[in-house]
Amino acid sequence: MIAVNAGRSTPTSHDGFSDTKPRTHRVLLVDEHPLVRQGLRRIMENEPDLMVCAEAGSTRDAHTAMTDCSPDVMITGIRITHGDGIQLVRDVRVHYPQLRILVLSTNDESIYAERLLSVGANGYIMKQAANELVLLALRRVIAGDIYVSETIGNSMIQQCAAGNAHLSANPIDRLSNRELQVLHLVGKGLSTRKMAQCLTLSIKTVESHRECIKRKLSLHNGTQLMQYAISSFTTAELGSPPMAISAADQFPYNRHCEPAIEPLYARAFSWLVRAR
Repeated sequence: MIAVNAGRSTPTSHDGFSDTKPRTHRVLLVDEHPLVRQGLRRIMENEPDLMVCAEAGSTRDAHTAMTDCSPDVMITGIRITHGDGIQLVRDVRVHYPQLRILVLSTNDESIYAERLLSVGANGYIMKQAANELVLLALRRVIAGDIYVSETIGNSMIQQCAAGNAHLSANPIDRLSNRELQVLHLVGKGLSTRKMAQCLTLSIKTVESHRECIKRKLSLHNGTQLMQYAISSFTTAELGSPPMAISAADQFPYNRHCEPAIEPLYARAFSWLVRAR
């Protein structure tokens, strides 16, 4: 199901000339949970520079909304009906290169944030973040910046400083983006046939990915794979109650920051794009 607000906000005065008001940016909300979309809409309803132009719960509806309402920015989760956030971000970046993308998710940022940045996202923030931080991240992304948490920003620097030789202790980091997508869908309980449909792959290819995942994670059978996927994703998604995070705990990357710092982050991000 898709909800679209077709109106464009172009304030004009009584004499027919445009008022000197800030531009209203059109926001597309994509998440499989209606309550999440409703919450995001409420956060933005009193913000004069932001307007929700459409909502979508599936990748198909998201693409339809992009065509129908021409959003300036998309906020998307990772869990999406008939698809997933990684593939959606990748597709959007190819077909709508000017569209800004902010990922809002409960999934572990240490697993997903850098991967999503590498395929085209402009920012990543956890759903547990305070409302004002979500708005801050959204406006940073709209302004052309990249927004990540301080933890992820530091990780990117460490990888760059280590000459791309940084080794993660998390075994999931051994997986390719496609393998991570398959593992996520395993955790959602999808059959191999359903995964193939969601990812537009053959059943044989999905089975091959499953075998590679088991080998890389030292799992011996399908039951262990299912248990691993559930423990890795479902707990975080169902999760503990939201926890407020102060602005000091978030790191906004700004391409206009001091020259001594900007090139280091730019190099780290460029390496991530190449590495994926």
